[in-house]
Amino acid sequence: MFASLTAPYLAALDQTMREIASDALQQDEPGFGVMLRYALGWVDENDQPFPQITGKRLRPLLMFLCTEAAGGSWQTGLPAAAAVEFLHNFSLIHDDVQDDSPTRHSRPTVWKLWGIPNAINAGDALYTMAYIALERLSESLPAEQVVHLWRIFGQTNLALTRGQHLDMRFEKQDVVTTDDYIRMIGGKTAALLSASAYMGAYIGCADAARAAHFAEFGRNVGIAFQIRDDILGIWGDPQVTGKSAATDIVSRKKSLPVLYGLAQSPTLETLYRQPHLSDHDVQRAVSLLDEVDARTYTEELEQRYFSQAMHDLEQSKSDFKGGQKINAFVDALFQRAR
Repeated sequence: MFASLTAPYLAALDQTMREIASDALQQDEPGFGVMLRYALGWVDENDQPFPQITGKRLRPLLMFLCTEAAGGSWQTGLPAAAAVEFLHNFSLIHDDVQDDSPTRHSRPTVWKLWGIPNAINAGDALYTMAYIALERLSESLPAEQVVHLWRIFGQTNLALTRGQHLDMRFEKQDVVTTDDYIRMIGGKTAALLSASAYMGAYIGCADAARAAHFAEFGRNVGIAFQIRDDILGIWGDPQVTGKSAATDIVSRKKSLPVLYGLAQSPTLETLYRQPHLSDHDVQRAVSLLDEVDARTYTEELEQRYFSQAMHDLEQSKSDFKGGQKINAFVDALFQRAR
């Protein structure tokens, strides 16, 4: 049902993004545009149309819904939604390089196909296209509102990259607290969701104070969403998540349950210092997490942020129909299969 509800938004978003990309790549060099189109899920590595869905477009969807909930027309926000999605994909290309990830959405990553220098360059191009897209807001909004949204977007970019910096730093940092981790995902994961909600609401009502409630809603949903992902990364059903059991343990990722466990269990801390973990070590690590109730702690924290998000949404005074759509969005987000 939610898919049918969002289809009109996604069709219009895709058309807008393709128009912006086409205009930006009129003077295309051989091999340059294909990397960008590949990263956006439009083509395969040979620049042939790719029929499968490679991204959920969650952030633009949230923006559209918040625009409507604030009393505006979602079509007005199409350039901003395109900007958000271009920016998101820029971050994914660079993340894959920084994390040495060979695949994304069951396809080779951009750097794996074209090399690291080309991937960095392709990411930079999508970053630039985000601002080209945002500029189109001037066709439908007053200049002062566009400048305000431009400022919010720039601050969000900084928060996003700061969060990624913390994520990379924490990989080598011996002691990382759960507060440190929340601060990191507040930038890396939640910042763009928060900005999407704020920008959408502001486009709908031009009221910064009211839009701030939507921003807090987006931020807290983003944090809860990442915490849920951390839970699935250890205790998720492989048949549901599409990943092997305890995949975050195998990679020795310092996710929220692990950070809590490391603070509670010296045995787990010793185990995690090993350069490689066997299957037996992985199962032992999960058992140690269970012994200190790491899952319970993490689920309670997730619920706390989720409840706060719902409170923020209530404070936003969204209209009834718009609020219903946002609730359907949140339900789909937290009942995702993978």
